[in-house]
Amino acid sequence: MRRLLLSSIIIIIGITFISRLSYLQLLRFSPNQILEDPAIKAVYDYPERGYIYDRNGKLMVGNQPAYDVMVIPRETKPLDTLEFCQLLGITKEKFIEQLKKARIYSPRLPSVVVPQLSKEDYAGLQEKMRKYQGFYIQKRSLRDYKTNSAANVLGYISEVNEADLRANPYYRAGELKGRTGIEKQYEELLRGRKGVKYIQKDRFNRDIGPYKEGKLDTLPKLGKEVHITIDKDLQEYGELLMHGKRGGIVAIEPSTGEILALISGPTYDPSLLVGRERSKNYSKLHYDSVARPTWDRSILAEPSPGSPFKTLNALVGLEEGVIDEHTKFTCYNGFYVGRQKKGCHCGGGVRDMNSGIYKSCNAYFAGTFRKIYGKYATTDEGMDAWEKHMKSFGLGNYLGVDLPTGRPGRIPNKEFYDKWYGDNRWGSSTIISNSIGQGEVAITPIQLANVMAAISNRGFYYTPHIIKEIGNGLTIDENFTEKKYTTISPEHFEPVIEGMANVYRVGTARYLNIPGIEIAGKTGTVENFTKIDGERVQLTDHSVFTAFAPLKRPKIAIAVYIENGYYGARYAGHIASLMIEKYVNGEITRTDLEKRMLEKTLEHEYAKPFSGEPFKINEYVW
Repeated sequence: MRRLLLSSIIIIIGITFISRLSYLQLLRFSPNQILEDPAIKAVYDYPERGYIYDRNGKLMVGNQPAYDVMVIPRETKPLDTLEFCQLLGITKEKFIEQLKKARIYSPRLPSVVVPQLSKEDYAGLQEKMRKYQGFYIQKRSLRDYKTNSAANVLGYISEVNEADLRANPYYRAGELKGRTGIEKQYEELLRGRKGVKYIQKDRFNRDIGPYKEGKLDTLPKLGKEVHITIDKDLQEYGELLMHGKRGGIVAIEPSTGEILALISGPTYDPSLLVGRERSKNYSKLHYDSVARPTWDRSILAEPSPGSPFKTLNALVGLEEGVIDEHTKFTCYNGFYVGRQKKGCHCGGGVRDMNSGIYKSCNAYFAGTFRKIYGKYATTDEGMDAWEKHMKSFGLGNYLGVDLPTGRPGRIPNKEFYDKWYGDNRWGSSTIISNSIGQGEVAITPIQLANVMAAISNRGFYYTPHIIKEIGNGLTIDENFTEKKYTTISPEHFEPVIEGMANVYRVGTARYLNIPGIEIAGKTGTVENFTKIDGERVQLTDHSVFTAFAPLKRPKIAIAVYIENGYYGARYAGHIASLMIEKYVNGEITRTDLEKRMLEKTLEHEYAKPFSGEPFKINEYVW
């Protein structure tokens, strides 16, 4: 009986072990199990990243070959370190540091010693690598830019760090990953899938052939092609116009929400962040705290919108029924808040909506703003109504753009002012600056362009987006093809659009007409304050211009914001008109204006004494 019991226990234990091993090897197999086996070596085959094309099929980003020197620490043998470092073009100290990092990461898995060798360096090193056991060369592909523009849109790739390795088991040390822009947003599509071959080793650590006859090996899968909405020619042209200027330009196709141009100035050539000089170049760009070329002003800056915001207050006034297109206000070369006079440059006189828009009369919109709030029994109710209308245009929100970064801007609410002034201690006169796009309102350039798209569509917009097509006709997110409706009735847009058309015909942009193109637009001049030695000082105004064209069936809605650019019709207005002509007509007829904008810079303005943090949304600075 005792012998039978012992035999039964042995059989049960044997069955348990066999079952567990079968489960682990057959049902619970994973590549990580193989990688933990010192008798098996994994050799990866990296695919090319997907190509990036513009909206017209022009190649913007391709690939070029590069070569990494890899090491498997446990397989290395003593070597002539000095000779090897000379071949690699690195110092002995750097070499020792890289080996130490590789051992910490994993003694059995490969790590990068020297990344991204050129073809020339690779050719000289390849024949001598056999002398250095445990080291080998891994072929990869680096980005090859076919444009020197759109760095903020395209983004860049760089080697994964320890945080990436912990967060995502797909990556191995030395691999490349998208960090910003499209490269980051669509990383999983662009990177493809790496292939792997498993090699069996003998007890002397020699390769003896494929593990399991190659049944577990996989082939690399190319990254998907991505077609973006950017117009390569328009993007490049806009960046040329922004030479020596700081600010942002955003152009959108109103009928689709597709972003035609997304320009931040100053910018940089994206090829600077490719190859072995990438780290040095990035540090130089990133730590430029004055020009800030890596900071995307088109989607991150949150300035006061200035006079283009007046069109929205006109639309809210019409929707709330407190004014119509014939409502008149008298401008006394400004308007009064109590006994304090706020200035206006329209020339004074009686203004209706049309002349209020095309002459950009501050008094007209201050009066409209007061009527909106005056309709309601309490200021809180008035603020709720005003806030609801403004947010329906996508303001005070991230918009849902398919880019990995962005800012929401700000549409202040009653809680904001209660905290600032106290409950029931403020009214429409307290916040009257919001009537003309100053005060506490903050809007990003992409939001300004989207407002123009919504106005041109008479009350709706599509979420602005950068992706047009993925791979072989894969559809984009439904969010980008659904209409987003504002709270303003379609009939109220016509008188506002007529006033905007007159901005070009007889108003503040009458000298910016483009032959053969009818445009609706709005100039803006934004006061610019900062603190110097603790004192609040007024600097040169910012120049703002928003527009859409042609007037019927618009093809482009645009917002241009130029720091220290004087008044709206000057730098921003000139640049916007050139961008519109370039996109709609395909060529520039006003070559004298083009020459001036290409050559003129504002570096003399940016060289003036300046202190404090710019781009604060609590001040009138960007």
